[in-house]
Order: sequence, then structure tokens, then C-alpha cells
Amino acid sequence: MTPVDLLAPQSSSFALNQLPRAPLDGLYVHIPFCFHKCHYCDFYSITNQSPQRMDGFVDTLLREAELWTHSDAPAIRPRTIFFGGGTPSLLPINSMRRLLIGLRDRLDLSQVDEWTCEINPATADYDYCLMLREQGVTRLSFGGQSFDRGELTTLERHHDPEDVPRSIELARRAGFSRLNVDLIFAIPGQTMATWNQSLDAVLSLRTPHISCYALTYEPNTPLFVKRQQGKIQPMDESLELEMLSETRRRLGSAGYRAYEISNFAVPGEQCRHNLLYWAGGSYAGLGPSASSHAHGWRWKNKPHLLDWERGINSGAPAALDVECLSVEQRIGEYAMLRLRLDVGIDYAEFSACWGCDARIVFADPIARFGRQGLLIADDRGIRLSDSGVRLADAIAAEFLTAARPSSRG
Repeated sequence: MTPVDLLAPQSSSFALNQLPRAPLDGLYVHIPFCFHKCHYCDFYSITNQSPQRMDGFVDTLLREAELWTHSDAPAIRPRTIFFGGGTPSLLPINSMRRLLIGLRDRLDLSQVDEWTCEINPATADYDYCLMLREQGVTRLSFGGQSFDRGELTTLERHHDPEDVPRSIELARRAGFSRLNVDLIFAIPGQTMATWNQSLDAVLSLRTPHISCYALTYEPNTPLFVKRQQGKIQPMDESLELEMLSETRRRLGSAGYRAYEISNFAVPGEQCRHNLLYWAGGSYAGLGPSASSHAHGWRWKNKPHLLDWERGINSGAPAALDVECLSVEQRIGEYAMLRLRLDVGIDYAEFSACWGCDARIVFADPIARFGRQGLLIADDRGIRLSDSGVRLADAIAAEFLTAARPSSRG
């Protein structure tokens, strides 16, 4: 069944029984607890919560999962699961175990082939990792961000560089082979030398997946405020682009494929859950602020623990910003996301999915960016060139605009 077969009802109201009945292939669980709020992070998180409060959160999360088990709601039958936050590993071990078992008791997880949990290197321990592995988690992602103490201080990350290799070693002892480390570049005060040192350090760990993100200044974060006040200076764009090029060169030489703009993996180790996002797949989000996308419907949960709990305890989704996307919107977002991948947009897949020809829908940006050397086009499809990767967001925005009927005359 193609996405066009699953057109969402054109309605501004929302309830789970309005969604198309096709199963959802992904599940995201947001665990909002942190022991400290990092200065660059705009994900919903809260600090200073007691173990009892976090255990009560698990109760509500499992009640939210039960809302999806009603006969008039589409089934969550995930192939991929991702636990993010916040700091999922801050959830007490018995509470996390109860959550994992509770989800398995309530949902059909028989098709899951990847289950990722984010771990803060400062909170990782062997018993916790072993419990996760025994309960079915298959992949761990560690927020390393930098191996330079000064850069960690700038980001307000409360772990030491030595915590990352320690965490990787104990995760491997607990039985995990699928491991990721996140890094951030373009940090104020960072130099090419310190960035290369971080790349040296992460490559020495030999994890099969590495994510490298450029720092962004999200509104209402402490780092954004400091920039507005002139207390920190963002990195010069030319140095940031040089770091991006060096990252792609070095990781490529080490056998990592840049399968997405910010994500690198050895063969077969791509993050399948994120690939679901970038392919425009459908997924359910549980927990405060979690986003969901179900065959043309898109919404997010209320980004406040008490508001989310009140909504769930009333027996309804705690939903905000509900959108019922038009076909044109979905086509535009599909193209925008696919251009982040190294494989780009495949003409045959696009036609099978949407019933139209990408070469016609996106004729203008394909021609324009092709002439500029930012896109590579062949008989199979289109993808960003190395130069195009540097301007990926701007190019993707043009494809999003081109999908609107008004832009095509």
C-alpha cells in the first residue's frame, strides 16, 4: 500500500480512530529526565526528579501505549524503536526494566529488528547496559559531543572525555556491538586541531556508527541567549564548512559511508530508525513532546510533563500542532528528507510512491542546481554533490517549495 493510498481525512479535529488503519513501522519514546540541562539543547527535559516521580512517569507512559491498543486505532507494529531524551539512562534501572517489559506486554514487538537507547557517558554502568541487552535493546547511542574539556564546558556537558571510551568498553562487555557516538563541531572556540583530536579519539573506539552534527543555536537555549548578548561568538562559516569537509574525508578514509549528511556508518550499520524518518515513514511517539507521523497525520505531544500526564490520564492523546498534510506537502517533505541521504531521490521509487514523475515535479530546482554543480542527476535519480552537501538545507527548501501547486503554475 502506497502513501497515496493512505490519504488522511481532510479534518482539523483529531483522534486515534481517525487515522488510517495501516500499522506504524516505528516507535519513539521520549524520556525527559536530565541531571543537568546542556546549554545548546532545545529538547524537552526536566531536572531534579525523584526516583518515585520517574517511576510514576513509567506508569503514564504505559497507559499512553495502551491508548494505541484499542481496536479503532492503528496498530503500532514497529520494526524500529528509539529511546531518546532527556537522558533515558537516568531512569532508575528497575523503572527502565518495567518500562521495557510493559511495552512488550502491550504492543506487538515481534517485528523489531533495531532497538536503540541513548546513553549519557556520565551515567553509563555495566549492570544497566546488561539489563538493556537482556530486555531486547540492540543498539546504544552515546552523547560524546567532544573529547576536549574546554569544549565540553562551553556546551555545559557534565562528563569527562574519559567517560566515552569507558562507556563503550562496558557496553561491549554487556553484549552490544551496535554502538554510536555523537560529536558536535562548530563549537565556539573550537579549532581544526581540536576537532581533529576528537575525530582521532572517536575513530580509535571503532564504533560502527558515528554522528557528527554542526552546532545550531536554537531559540530560548542558554547558548542562543549568550550569542544574542555577545558573550560568545559563533564560528566563522568558512571554518565550519572546512570542518564538515574534513569530517567527510577522514571518516570516509576510515571506511565510514556518509549515508546521511550528519551520519556515518560502516556497511550494514546505518541507523534504521532514522532511515525510517528520512524515508517519510510512519511512527508513533510516546512521552511528553514526542512527535508522531501516521500516514499524512502529524502531531506532537504536549511538551510539559504535567500537561502530558493530564491528557493521557483523561484517556486521550495529549496532542498539539495536529496537521493533516496535503499530498503536495507530503511529496515536498519526502523530497526534502530524501535529499539528506547519499542515495537521494530515486525516480522509480518516487513514481511508485506518489504516482508522479519527480523530473516533472522538481524540474526547476533539478535544472538550476544541476547547472550550479550542486546536484548530480542520472537516469536513476538525483542526489547532492559534495558541494551541494554544504548547502543542503537551502536546496531542500527549494524542493519543498517546488512541490506546491502554485509554484508549478
